[in-house]
Amino acid sequence: MGHNRHSVNPGAAQPRESAAALRNRPSAQVLIIGGGINGVGTFRDLALQGIDVALVERGDYCQGASGASSHMIHGGIRYLENGEFRLVQESVVERNRLLRIAPHYVKPLQTTIPIFSTFSGILSAPMRFLTHKQGKPKERGAFLIKAGLTMYDFFSRDGGTVPRHQFRRRDKALAELPRLHPGIKYAATYFDASVHNPERLTLDVLQDGEKAGRSGSLPGGSARAGNYVSLVSMGPNGARLRDELTGEEFDFAADVIVNTTGAWVDLTNQAMGSASRFMGGTKGSHIVLDHPELLAACNGREIFFEHTDGRIVLIYPMGDRVLVGTTDVDADMAEDAVCTEAEIDYFFDLVGHVFPTISVNRDHIVYTFSGVRPLPRHDATQPGFVSRDYRIERSVRTGEGAVATPGGKAAVVLSLVGGKWTTFRALAEHMTNDVLRELGKERKVSTAKLAIGGGAGFPATPHGEQEWIKKHMGPGLDADRVAGLLTRYGTRAGAVIEYLNAGTDSPLRSTRELSVRELQFMAAHEQVGHLVDVLIRRTSLAFRGLVTGELLNEAAAVLAGPMGWDAAATEAEIRHAQEVLKRFHKVEVHSLVA
Repeated sequence: MGHNRHSVNPGAAQPRESAAALRNRPSAQVLIIGGGINGVGTFRDLALQGIDVALVERGDYCQGASGASSHMIHGGIRYLENGEFRLVQESVVERNRLLRIAPHYVKPLQTTIPIFSTFSGILSAPMRFLTHKQGKPKERGAFLIKAGLTMYDFFSRDGGTVPRHQFRRRDKALAELPRLHPGIKYAATYFDASVHNPERLTLDVLQDGEKAGRSGSLPGGSARAGNYVSLVSMGPNGARLRDELTGEEFDFAADVIVNTTGAWVDLTNQAMGSASRFMGGTKGSHIVLDHPELLAACNGREIFFEHTDGRIVLIYPMGDRVLVGTTDVDADMAEDAVCTEAEIDYFFDLVGHVFPTISVNRDHIVYTFSGVRPLPRHDATQPGFVSRDYRIERSVRTGEGAVATPGGKAAVVLSLVGGKWTTFRALAEHMTNDVLRELGKERKVSTAKLAIGGGAGFPATPHGEQEWIKKHMGPGLDADRVAGLLTRYGTRAGAVIEYLNAGTDSPLRSTRELSVRELQFMAAHEQVGHLVDVLIRRTSLAFRGLVTGELLNEAAAVLAGPMGWDAAATEAEIRHAQEVLKRFHKVEVHSLVA
């Protein structure tokens, strides 16, 4: 379920194959509710085991917390302070694994920590560890950070694929990063990983699941998923689902229901008639800056550090933009998750803390985003110390209003509490094993070494990437265009290029990054529901501040045919995109629509 519960319905579209596949065969062994990375990961794993599985997401895939992440695939060095050693161990193993099985989106990330003291925090650290309460902020000095990184290296060892950390004294640190605060005493550098396009990685995982499902004997495939399909309620005929684009409702029966709706898990259980109090999510916001000076100051590294309030924050170069985050405040689930003016001021302050000679203001902001972390209820524990680990809660629908299942038994509901991006594959494996146990089935396939989507056969070196690009160039496809497609799709770009070449294509006037036939490909093969899906989740155009009024009008006009939008629906889609960008991302785009 997504945090952007859009208030406008741009109008009915033509019937969608994804929703039709659910309506036409309205039962499965497993129904997953929630299309973030953990729900989609579980969908893929179950499909690979030959399980008849369906997934529904009330918004777009990766629209909620999964799409509002810090774009990091990391081992969670700061979780050591919480004593979450199991999570750190699992995280570093999965980080290293994703570098191998999803190399098209997951890349090594050099990270530097500026350190302002030597022994600070040694006395307060045990208290933080034991009580999980911050108390008065006490800076973590070099001694503590060195100890943490040494332990982190121990957890991270994996055949030498990830370099060990390095410590630099002030003079050498400033030689490497001269714009750092001159008051630093040390800088520590270590490696984690980044995911530059989490939305497309989620889509790759989903399509892997759909592909696995098509290999079965069931009509329409044994794995089918629909975005913009919401859970309305539960009844004797199963889950009542609604197609949010057409308004049509239908019943869907399943033996096992998997609730992976993140911070909305309790609300989803409530809709199913079974109250729970598992969740206590916190809101995290980010801003994206177009700031060449700050980008150059980072020198290609993420700057990861402790702000004056004790929060762990980051300044992170992404392409030609800089990502700054993140906050960690208790979330009000009744309100939209948006980045506030106070949070923006906080981000400017933290940039000044590390790079005091660099000025940042609101004119540099091209995009903001915010999401609610799916954390467990934490009562008096400070948000920053709430466990980032996950657990799976089991319940059975019995008694009055019990749900009939295809197998004639009471439906089992498995609710996911917690979960983070880095561990999605391992979490999905855990959830899948629990589901298989409920169904009396055994695992057939491991996902541990299975390449994800366009990561299969992805070139291992920059030279290999250049060779791939040269091989796929042709009329209308110069090196820059092919490189952009390889970045967006991984090796799945080969199939996209075949589609582009199968008809007359032309680039959009408003951007060289998209063409008419690529938009048609997205409409046909990537479950686009709204114009805004293309801008935010099928491309990174919104993230980089590249959406213009001309682009809105042109992309909407191209999509109108394959999406079945008439003139009124097309105009409504443009207005809807404008509203979403303004309301949730502080981006104002003026179009030619009156």
